[in-house]
Formats: sequence, C-alpha cells, structure tokens
Amino acid sequence: MSADKTDKDKRRYGMVQVGIPVGQLTKPIFGRHGFAGGAMIVDWPAIVGAAVSSYTLPIRVRFPPNERTGGTLEIKVANSAFATELQHLEPLILDRINGYFGWGAVARLKLRHGPLPPRSKPAAAPLEPKAEARLDRMLEQVEDPDLRAALERLGRHVAAKP
Repeated sequence: MSADKTDKDKRRYGMVQVGIPVGQLTKPIFGRHGFAGGAMIVDWPAIVGAAVSSYTLPIRVRFPPNERTGGTLEIKVANSAFATELQHLEPLILDRINGYFGWGAVARLKLRHGPLPPRSKPAAAPLEPKAEARLDRMLEQVEDPDLRAALERLGRHVAAKP
C-alpha cells in the first residue's frame, strides 16, 4: 500500500463483525436526531418497560444550544388515551431515561400523535413432536376454525414455556 493513502482509504478484507460497519453507518443518522449511536431506540423497551414501549417510540432529542443536558425528548404516541396516561407517567419516565444515560440528559417530554411502525413478532419456536401431537389431539374436536386457530396459538405459547 502506498504511503499517501490514509486510514480511511484502507479496505478490509475477510470477515468483519457486523456491529462495526453497522455502527459506522447508523451513527450519523441517529446523531442528527440526538441519539448517540441509537442505543436509546434499541433499548427503549428496557428503559420504559414493555407496556409503555408498545404504545410509544422515541423520535428525537433536542438540546438547548451548546448543551447536552436538559433536553426535550420527542415521543410518538399511538393514541390520545395513552398520551394522557403518559403525561401522568412523565416524572417516572424522565427518571428512567436519565438513569439510563447516567446524567440529566432529558428534562421534558414532547408528545406527537401518530401511528407507530409495525413491529415484527418473534417467531414461535417449533414444538417437539410429542407436544405437537398432544396439541393436535386436544384441538381435533374444535369445529370453528377461528376458535381452533386461537386455541392453537394459546396452546403453542403455553407449551413453549419452560
């Protein structure tokens, strides 16, 4: 390699961990919205809990000029009813967010109403053949196809629990 090439011009050959190039790609995008690296978006369910995260999505953090504290977190909320509940939970959510960052990064929430993007459901693990046969035997007498499908989902969920 010639001496005039910089580190950015170097190419990587062979296998590279996916997290390295993905982080380099997403950092500028998340940075424009005030999220350093996007970890807050990924960890949103862990920060605010499953119930709140199922109706909300963080959009951006806006900080006062030349500051990195006392920001405003914009959150998209799925419906007005939950927005009202979110206003009551604001002090608790702010505590959790600031605890996540380790400093007083966010001072207030700004709510935006709108539909949330669809979230993919994790695929159910296949049942063992013995459990599959047992579930089929239990459902063979159910004639209504909608009821059968609902009971099958419930049965798979229960059978998958350790």
